Amino acid sequence: MRRHGIGLLALAGLLAVPLTALPHQAGAADSLVSSGRPATASSVEGSGFGAPLAFDADPATRWASAEGADPQWVRVDLGSNHTISRVKLDWEAAYGKAYRIQTSADGSTWTDVYATTTGDGATDDLTVAGTGRYVRMYGTTRGTPYGYSLWEFEVYGSPTGTGGGGGPAVPFGSRTQPYAAGMLRPSGSPATLDQKVVAYYNNWKSAFVRQNCGNGWYQVISPDADHPYVAEAQGYGMVITATMAGADPNAKKIFDGLVKWKIDHPSSINPNLLAAEQDSSCRSVNGGDGATDGDMDVAYGLLLADRQWGSSGTYNYKDLAIKHINAIKKDELNASTRLLKLGDWSSPGDRYYYVSRTSDWMVDHFRAFRKATGDTTWDAVRTAHQTQIAHLQSTYAPSTGLLPDFVVDTNTAPKPAPGQVLEDPNDGAYWWNACRTPWRIGDDAVTSGDAESLAAARKLNSWIKGKTGGDPSKIAIGYALNGSPLSSGSDAAYVAPFAVAAMTDAGSQRWLDALWNKMLATPIQTDSYFGASIQLQTMITVTGNHWVP
Repeated sequence: MRRHGIGLLALAGLLAVPLTALPHQAGAADSLVSSGRPATASSVEGSGFGAPLAFDADPATRWASAEGADPQWVRVDLGSNHTISRVKLDWEAAYGKAYRIQTSADGSTWTDVYATTTGDGATDDLTVAGTGRYVRMYGTTRGTPYGYSLWEFEVYGSPTGTGGGGGPAVPFGSRTQPYAAGMLRPSGSPATLDQKVVAYYNNWKSAFVRQNCGNGWYQVISPDADHPYVAEAQGYGMVITATMAGADPNAKKIFDGLVKWKIDHPSSINPNLLAAEQDSSCRSVNGGDGATDGDMDVAYGLLLADRQWGSSGTYNYKDLAIKHINAIKKDELNASTRLLKLGDWSSPGDRYYYVSRTSDWMVDHFRAFRKATGDTTWDAVRTAHQTQIAHLQSTYAPSTGLLPDFVVDTNTAPKPAPGQVLEDPNDGAYWWNACRTPWRIGDDAVTSGDAESLAAARKLNSWIKGKTGGDPSKIAIGYALNGSPLSSGSDAAYVAPFAVAAMTDAGSQRWLDALWNKMLATPIQTDSYFGASIQLQTMITVTGNHWVP
């Protein structure tokens, strides 16, 4: 493909102000922000040539304007204000000879960031400098007797929103943090995939998000847990609502209600953590101490919120996040093994002090904690957990890669729990905790490209794809670590996480599509926040919408 330089002298007679536009330099620190975003155009040639097709990341589809008329335009809505650094136009045969690239904050007042009268088609890859929520190509002279037509119109940059009235900085669907090279996504345009996620999110919210106790609180109910409200569910809710900002205009309101719940239900051991369980009257019960899984997501959700909305509003998300992260380090991390404990209630000398739950091992969270705090302890924590993942896979599940719910003897020779340690006789199997590990490992693999996370995810994917013959309906409810099924039937909590692992294997497109279609065909069970919340978060990841603050 060709790259076109800019005739700067030709611009002098065209514009009242100088423009900054040069051929794009490879390696610039910009992200694709237009893929799958809403788009409109001045006209469309006919059915099958709509404006969104120029932003669908599919080089075989295109937008085409009506023929024989000038001017014509096509624009994309980035969802919030962005700094624009690069625009790439892949023209079809019907190209623009004279056109402008323009930005706008409101969709009505436009600023030129590039213009030419000597366009000759093919590919224009341009470095520009501007800001706006909307970006458009405004064509004034056609290069052929036909119209204007673009295979792809790509906008690169970064969000500038920091909360308040500026909207979310990373609106859902913006994909401002590209995944590692080679990661798969389900077949279909980004816009279509995003629509499926938003629809599922709306159903999830209707089923589980409540304001049952007043006091400005929001809660995620947990009808399938031991108590009506559990920290794990609130953590899921905070991560989900912060991620869905831009698709849900009430996301910040809900998030702030969840923050108030967290503040008003402190752990009895460390008040910067969240009490693990509440009853139907919204009172903390069962000791009021903290659970590591919920606290990990609460801290991560607060970091997402700080990036989305800034921390100058009602709540200082960043300050709350740092306090929560430091509290996890103090009371939910084993200081000698660098592995997470089960909660802040476990202390040296008790029988659970050297027990860890594999579903808590959220490697991308450790990366976010390191970035937010600058504390190198989190590098050591990440390494410790990745080392144990590799050890458990190679030693106890060499043919499957499956992890157990709980690991014991973490101070000497870590191994799967030998029967019931905390919950039930399957504590040493791939059961109702460890079923989340393909998703948790995969989240880090796809976002960081880390070799260890990729290897662990690919091992899981290779086994389950072969075990089921590529049929997601054959994924059982639970497995021994050697791959023997523990229970028949199907559950979203077991099916969905494998879709994230499938993203890491270039040869698994058909398998990933089968998993995606299985998820779409699985309605939300309103009596199971667990499976629905897991599936929603995996849908967010496989569509390219998971990001690390």
